[in-house]
Amino acid sequence: MTGPAVVLVGPMGVGKSTVGALLAERLDVVFRDTDQDIEAAAGKPVSEIFLDDGEPRFRELERAAVRTALAEHTGVLALGGGAVLSEQTRALLARHPVVFLEIGLAEAVKRVGLDAPRPLLVINPRRQWRQLMEERRPLYTEVARAVVSAENRTPEEVAEAVLDALELKQA
Repeated sequence: MTGPAVVLVGPMGVGKSTVGALLAERLDVVFRDTDQDIEAAAGKPVSEIFLDDGEPRFRELERAAVRTALAEHTGVLALGGGAVLSEQTRALLARHPVVFLEIGLAEAVKRVGLDAPRPLLVINPRRQWRQLMEERRPLYTEVARAVVSAENRTPEEVAEAVLDALELKQA
């Protein structure tokens, strides 16, 4: 199979980057994060892209970064929390081993914090996060081969659960 060994989707703060790095290490592959790809292409952080250029421009860059990564990356890939909003991206994900990492609001607030530089959580972070999840949860579920809870688990435990869910444990 070509493309990533594992694709991680889920909300901000769920640990996609941390778990992705652990999975890559265990599978002896490279980890890649599309938010980092976007920042490298734009020459500035995601939060500045949102502020300077707007969300539509960010989403355009995100669609391109995801399309490229899915076509050329063979390791573990983490997508930004909103990547699944694109119908084109969801169609591309259908051919890949996608895992939706999920957490509840209380855990997300603990992980993300209320003053972190998250452009979509600037005003009333709890309400914004809840609203984002109401919109995105069905899309995460739609693209996922497996759903793994990160609630009250260490990143190592979540990585193990992903390996189990995709039956990627090495003998």
